[in-house]
Amino acid sequence: MEYINAIGRRKSAVARVYLKEGTGKIVINKRDLEDYFPSAILQYVVKQPLELLDVAGKYDIKVNLDGGGFTGQSQALRLAIARALVKINAEDKKTLKSQGFLTRDSRTVERKKPGRPKARARFQFSKR
Repeated sequence: MEYINAIGRRKSAVARVYLKEGTGKIVINKRDLEDYFPSAILQYVVKQPLELLDVAGKYDIKVNLDGGGFTGQSQALRLAIARALVKINAEDKKTLKSQGFLTRDSRTVERKKPGRPKARARFQFSKR
C-alpha cells in the first residue's frame, strides 16, 4: 500500500498527513508524537479518530505540521487523520462525521480594527 495523503487546517495551523500500513508509529516534523506533544490531552486529541475506528496500531503516520499553536496543530492533525481514514475506507465516514472529526472548525482570530487597542475592545472613555 502506498501513502494516502490528506490535509487538515485549524486557525492558522496546517497539517499534511501521509498514512500507510504499518505498526502505529506517528512522526511529526521528524519527531515522535510524545516528543512533539508532551501533553497527554493533545496526544489523546490526535489519536481520537484512530481509537474510534480501532485502527491505532494499523497505520504509520508521517506528518508535516506548520503554523499555529499546540491546540490548533493537534486539532488540524485530527482532521487530517480522519480525512485520510475516509480515503482508505469510505464506510467509516458516517462514524467519524457523527463524532465531528470531519468538520473543519472555521473560527479564526478577528483582525484588529484601527483606532482601537484590539479587535473589539475600546480605549477607556474619560468624561473629563
